[in-house]
Amino acid sequence: MNTQEHRQLSYVLRFESLFDGGRALAFECDAGGHVDLDSLSERAKLNYLYARTVIGRDYAVPRVELH
Repeated sequence: MNTQEHRQLSYVLRFESLFDGGRALAFECDAGGHVDLDSLSERAKLNYLYARTVIGRDYAVPRVELH
């Protein structure tokens, strides 16, 4: 994959619910899974911080996915 193709890919960091298979939270990120908190709305930022806090209790360890 060349540099041009790599730049055009978009990624999301996906937190799957441990209890409801259809429920998940997903946030745009880079290939390394880093989310730009400054680009999130206030509600999305709160959801992201919550999901990170409850990994292993409500949400599985997040994974980076191509979007």
